[in-house]
Amino acid sequence: MSSPLERDIRARIAAHGPMPVADYMALCLADARHGYYVTRDPLGARGDFITAPEVSQMFGELIGLWMAAVWQQMGAPARVRLIELGPGRGTLMSDALRAAKVMPGFLAAASVHFVEISPALKAKQQETLRGIAPPLSWHASLDEVPDGPIIVVANEFFDALPVHQAVKTARGWCERRVGAAGDKLIFTDADAPIAGLEARLPASAREAAAGAIFEWRDDDTALTLGRRIFRDGGAALVIDYGHAASAVGETLQAIGRHAFADPLATPGELDLTAHVDFEALARAVTATGAVALGPLTQGELLGRLGIAARAAKLKAKAPPDTAAQIDAALARLTGSGRGEMGTLFKAIAVAHPALGAPPAFEA
Repeated sequence: MSSPLERDIRARIAAHGPMPVADYMALCLADARHGYYVTRDPLGARGDFITAPEVSQMFGELIGLWMAAVWQQMGAPARVRLIELGPGRGTLMSDALRAAKVMPGFLAAASVHFVEISPALKAKQQETLRGIAPPLSWHASLDEVPDGPIIVVANEFFDALPVHQAVKTARGWCERRVGAAGDKLIFTDADAPIAGLEARLPASAREAAAGAIFEWRDDDTALTLGRRIFRDGGAALVIDYGHAASAVGETLQAIGRHAFADPLATPGELDLTAHVDFEALARAVTATGAVALGPLTQGELLGRLGIAARAAKLKAKAPPDTAAQIDAALARLTGSGRGEMGTLFKAIAVAHPALGAPPAFEA
């Protein structure tokens, strides 16, 4: 049985022809009535996936200490805006603010700004951070956050931004689109090559075989982030799963109930993501005058921020069963085995040129 959004998508295809993959992904995730993130809380064991802040408090605590150290590095401005892009249930920020209390004056200078499109998740964030200072505000986009020095955190945010796809054919690199055939949605190719795509293609694309897929995102969010940091000062920490260098290959995937699924099945009811191209992201932010550092793997980032010492401190006061859970969380956040985040996830820092390298990125 088709989902309500699938019926809308089919009507669009019938009226205008197959749609770009990026348009399909945007509808699936952010449609005002039926979009995946608009209609539900997808996180946790009862949802579709678990993010690092939900694995352990250690993740958010270390990010909070990172933010406090960056504020001090900025010269401890009297006012600073802490911005989280895609804040989930608010778990990361809650843990971060608790840990950041150790920095005198930091929370008194800070206001918190969440960039969130989901009413369901906004309600969760309000519940998680109820009674927590500093002042909290919500915005639909980064552009809406008031001017002033900023410290930004984006954990698993960029992977959910719509991704374009092109397929290598005998005619050249043609846009991949979503069409309809009978009772199914299908992938199809545009007739003509994409003009100007060559400027985005990595060197490896020249040797790609027929049928190879190249993915890219619009630079709008990265450019906004870089311009804001260059204009007002501050830094950002972007953590996501993806590849350090631009490359050919398909990474679009759908997840439901902690398992992979068909991205064309039940639109609006599955999480759609694609790997982040960190080279392209860094190129976009540096074009604004900001500085990009990294990427580091998540394991390297958390290791440099002191996660081993934090885990040991928590274990020292914990009963044996809880200590085992801390060890398991540490392995999941920093390890490289199956189901672990340490190498799959990577991090870059974006900073004002006058700031210098933020913590963990000094090398």
